[in-house]
Amino acid sequence: MYKEIIICIVVIALIAVGNIITQNNTVKIVDEMKSNLEVLQEEVTKETASKEKAKQKMQKVQKAWNDYYETMAYYIEHDELEKVGTELTKLGSDIEMEEYSMAAENLSNCTFILEHIKDKSALKIVNIF
Repeated sequence: MYKEIIICIVVIALIAVGNIITQNNTVKIVDEMKSNLEVLQEEVTKETASKEKAKQKMQKVQKAWNDYYETMAYYIEHDELEKVGTELTKLGSDIEMEEYSMAAENLSNCTFILEHIKDKSALKIVNIF
């Protein structure tokens, strides 16, 4: 009887520790991506936006996302990650075509989806039930 209780407690503790680790990683990645997107947004919303600088910053954001995608794919739904990838692809196309108003919209969509991923993976009563 006592063995089963100890095993249950150990399993629950492992689940809690795993959740804390993945949540901390998710928060860190989302915050870093948001800061990269804010730097890109500053460049895109300038009156004298440089296509070359915007492309360089976009490549930096895309490279960071590709690195983070590998890690997050283990514990985040792939559909959510694909949404971010889709918005980044749209964003890259808008920057290439110099459609900065559309790029700003895709930036805000991407930021929203990242925040949604962070909120969705948080251990909250709302997410449990």
